[in-house]
Amino acid sequence: MDEINTKLCLQNFYIMQENERLRRQAELLHQENKELVMELKQKLKQKKSANQSGNSSNQNGSESSNN
Repeated sequence: MDEINTKLCLQNFYIMQENERLRRQAELLHQENKELVMELKQKLKQKKSANQSGNSSNQNGSESSNN
């Protein structure tokens, strides 16, 4: 019985170590994901503002050429 208990305790210890390793890895991946989402949002915002600037200058340019 003691031998089984010892084996189970050792297994439990290894499982807890692996769990901690995976938790740290998940934390790093979560942080990386947040950074990538923020970067993507910034790029989309820049693209949107560039498109709006381009559209307004195109509209102004076409209006002046029509006159």
